[in-house]
Amino acid sequence: MTNSLPIIPISSLLLMLVPVAGVLWIQYKWSLNYKEGLYAVSRMLGQLLIVGYFLGAIFNADRAWIIILILTVMIVAASWIALRTIVKQRRQLFLYVLVSLLIGGVTTLALVTQVVLEFDPWYKPQYMIPLAGMIFSNSMNTISLAAERYFEELKRDVEKLKARNIAFRAAMIPITNSLFAVGLVSLPGMMTGQILSGIDPLIAVRYQIMVMAMIFASGGISSAICLVLFTRKDSKPISMQN
Repeated sequence: MTNSLPIIPISSLLLMLVPVAGVLWIQYKWSLNYKEGLYAVSRMLGQLLIVGYFLGAIFNADRAWIIILILTVMIVAASWIALRTIVKQRRQLFLYVLVSLLIGGVTTLALVTQVVLEFDPWYKPQYMIPLAGMIFSNSMNTISLAAERYFEELKRDVEKLKARNIAFRAAMIPITNSLFAVGLVSLPGMMTGQILSGIDPLIAVRYQIMVMAMIFASGGISSAICLVLFTRKDSKPISMQN
């Protein structure tokens, strides 16, 4: 197996924006919120270009405090974005989400990097940052689904504990579906990338098992803690964003 990947020319990469434009056009013609999709795509492009320029410098710097700073920014940003659909009390709920991510996400990241992979040094940036990104982004999405569903259930006068259980079940649907589908319907990104890089598929499978367990655990623990904190808060139903 070859260990080299072809470099994608900019002109070829731009072709991938053609179907993206098609989706935005459908949203526009159907009188949907196409501006949100356009903003999301534009922000994705900007963020990835910036990250692409800075990651090389970060990896070469090889300083523990820089990695800690980056992880802190990632956690804070993920905590805030997780509450994007909550119009009111976003600031009041932010701390709950932050605590949930710290417990569910950081502990899972520590287990993976310090026990399973045994990083040396412990902050190995070229691995720590991508793994942290997978954990925090997945936990962010799971918490976001859980929070939205929980407060929607409260608006329907559902009892708190029942609303908590409904919200947790709904939030876990995407990751549970991905567990059912992996290897049959899809080859996840990390596994695909390793295979394309020439890694033995059986080795790539081991890493993918680690990743799937990692995101299932971090998302489940983080959303569960967040919902427990919500139920203990004397909160009323919150208006949701349309």
